[in-house]
Amino acid sequence: MIHSTAVISDTAKIGNNVKIGPFCYVGDNVELGDDCILESHVVIKGPSKIGKANRFFQFCSIGEDCQDKKYAGEPTELVIGDHNVFREGSTVHRGTVQDDGITILGSYNLLMVNAHVAHDCVLGDNVILANNVSLAGHVHLGDFVIFGGGAAIHQFGKVGDHAFVGAGAIVLRDVPPYVMVNGQKNVPAGINSEGLRRRGFSSDAIMAIKRAYRTIYRANNTIEEAIEKLSDSAKETPEVATLVEFLEHAERGIIR
Repeated sequence: MIHSTAVISDTAKIGNNVKIGPFCYVGDNVELGDDCILESHVVIKGPSKIGKANRFFQFCSIGEDCQDKKYAGEPTELVIGDHNVFREGSTVHRGTVQDDGITILGSYNLLMVNAHVAHDCVLGDNVILANNVSLAGHVHLGDFVIFGGGAAIHQFGKVGDHAFVGAGAIVLRDVPPYVMVNGQKNVPAGINSEGLRRRGFSSDAIMAIKRAYRTIYRANNTIEEAIEKLSDSAKETPEVATLVEFLEHAERGIIR
């Protein structure tokens, strides 16, 4: 169903059973998958490829040119997976040629009111960005990452799988998998053990992650020393291997 006040480009590709509400705009080179819903006053520009069953609430701006001053109108892209929810006023920008030219969001993510995803960001699946969260350009988030309200992260920052960033945090360095960041002091505050239990992590895996956390944060090791000391555990426990791999590629350093 497409409302009579909606404006749809002739080059847009609209899937089956798509609902486009009043005063929406779907621009050139936009692909909307089956069962998507645009409530009202939603703007989607391209090139953008959007999967199935995504829901966009009023005043979302999706696939717009980025705010990077180096951007000079080059053809860049936005790719969004399936079953994502974009609440009121959320914004997602396309990529830049200074990176890979593409912004990517996975599936089953929730962007709450006024959340912003800048150019060249890459989000995994099951990410939650609470109200007014801001991701700067080139940020990478793993799966099941949660940002509390008003939190922000510096450009090129990385946050590993199952990490939790508290409300109001200003994240200037990478956050390893499973780690919780205190929103007020912006320091590590243990591992996200409750979230891991809810997602089916075994008790043994959670204990191994806790021991790895102590090696990184409580034993006065350098990152290089921690990686070396965790090498045996990483061979036996995939969750620790994920943590070690993240440490090895944390170009900006990690929260400490």
